[in-house]
Amino acid sequence: MRIPSREAAVDPAHAALLIVDVQNYCAHPDGRCWREHAPTPHFAESLRQTIVPNIRRLQAACREARIEILYSVIENMTKDGRDRSLDYRISGIDVPRASWDAQVLDDIGPAEDEMIFRKTSSNVFVSTNIDYVLRNLEVRSLIVTGIMTDQCVESAVRDACDLGYLVTLITDACTTNTAERHRQSLLGLAGYCRVRTTDAVLAEIALRVDTG
Repeated sequence: MRIPSREAAVDPAHAALLIVDVQNYCAHPDGRCWREHAPTPHFAESLRQTIVPNIRRLQAACREARIEILYSVIENMTKDGRDRSLDYRISGIDVPRASWDAQVLDDIGPAEDEMIFRKTSSNVFVSTNIDYVLRNLEVRSLIVTGIMTDQCVESAVRDACDLGYLVTLITDACTTNTAERHRQSLLGLAGYCRVRTTDAVLAEIALRVDTG
């Protein structure tokens, strides 16, 4: 049996874009996490100037190419958060069900028929049914963006790779607290997935769609 290459280009017919935790709680100045734990200058600046604009570009290209767009958000199943993971309880991460903090940032808001996975742990593959849904959608190529690179994004990438997806991590569509932490995470993940810029993936999608 021929083994596919980790470097295989995104296949639009069997691809999905996953946007991890770009929500009011941690990506909006009025969000609880932002208010209680002031973001580092690197995080705030990169999110505003680079990450959100690049995610919007990826959304537009994926919608044009009919690539599924999925979102994960931190959100309790309960009002009091009793369903949260132990790690989230220890860390003080608490986003009540149906709260404003749980909503995807307006700048990259989901289209009407795009799916949101509500998680109560760092890893979307641990505390949601996203793997089941991706398999139902016949997704093989998973494009990953979001926050934080070295935490929830990295967890998603590693599990997706172990579960059999060909993952492309977008270097300039994810961020974390410092440039060095971002860089170190990308170095570690390079052994699991393809690491590409937004421009490179946009060109790849356009080429694959044009050539059928």
